[in-house]
Amino acid sequence: MDTRRRRWEDGATILYDRAVRIPLPNVDAERTLRDHITSFADASVRRSELLADPDLPLTEAYGVELDEMHRGFEHQLRQLTGEDYREVADAYLRGERDDWVGALAVYYLECYYRLQERLTLDEEIFLLAVLRYPDCFTVNLSFAVGEVGGDAVHYESPRHADTDLTTDHHERYFAECQYSQRQAAEYISDRIHHVRDAVPDPDSTPFDERKYGGFIYVTGRQGSVFSEYLGPLDPDPDRFDDDATVPGLVPEGPELERAKRELLDGSEFVA
Repeated sequence: MDTRRRRWEDGATILYDRAVRIPLPNVDAERTLRDHITSFADASVRRSELLADPDLPLTEAYGVELDEMHRGFEHQLRQLTGEDYREVADAYLRGERDDWVGALAVYYLECYYRLQERLTLDEEIFLLAVLRYPDCFTVNLSFAVGEVGGDAVHYESPRHADTDLTTDHHERYFAECQYSQRQAAEYISDRIHHVRDAVPDPDSTPFDERKYGGFIYVTGRQGSVFSEYLGPLDPDPDRFDDDATVPGLVPEGPELERAKRELLDGSEFVA
C-alpha cells in the first residue's frame, strides 16, 4: 500500500459512524436535492434493465450506478471547495487544516474510492442512507464486512464464480444466474419508488407532506453472490435540536443505528 493511500485510510477513521448534514434553506435547494435523488433513482432503474439483459455482464450494470454516484460526489465537492477538492482533502489529512470543508472532502473521496473497489473486494457491504428533515438532509455512506439480511434479494454472477463445470452444467449454472439477476431487476424496479418518495417534488407537494422522508440502500457481495436491500427509512423528528446553517459532519443518527442492527446483524463496519 502506498503512503498516500495509507494516509487516506488512517485519516478516514475519524469519519466512521458519521453522516453529512446539508442545509435546505429554500425551495431551490430542495429542487437540487430532488434532482440528485431522481438521477440516482433513474440510474438504478437503468441498472436493473442491464441486470435483466442476458447479453451484458453484471459489471456493466454496476458501472452505471458508480458513474452516477461519481457525478453526485464531484458536484458536492465542487460546491464545497471548487476544483481543488483533492488538494483540500490532502491538506486536511496532513493536519494543515481542521475545518468541516476539509473533513467533507475526505469523507466524499474516501467513499468514492471504496465504491470503485466494490466489485473487486469480496464480502464488503455498501450502505447508503438519505434522510430529509424540515431544514436539512443527511447522507450516510458506510462500509461493512458480513452479510445483508432483511428481505434483501440475492443473485449470482458467473463472472465472479470460481467453478470448474462440464459444458452441460455450465449452461445450466449460467441460466440460473441469469434468472436470479432478472429477479433482482424486478426487485429493484418494484422498490425504486421508496427513493423517489423520500424527496417529493417541492413544486407540487405541500411542505408538511415533504418535510420528512428517507430511504436506505444496501448492497454487498460474498464470492459470486450479490445481495441488495432497498426500502424506506423514517427520520427521527427529534434528532436535531439546532438549525442547519452550514454543511458539516454529524453522528450517523438513531435511524441508521436501528437499520444497521436490523439489516446487518453481526456485520463489522470498517468505514
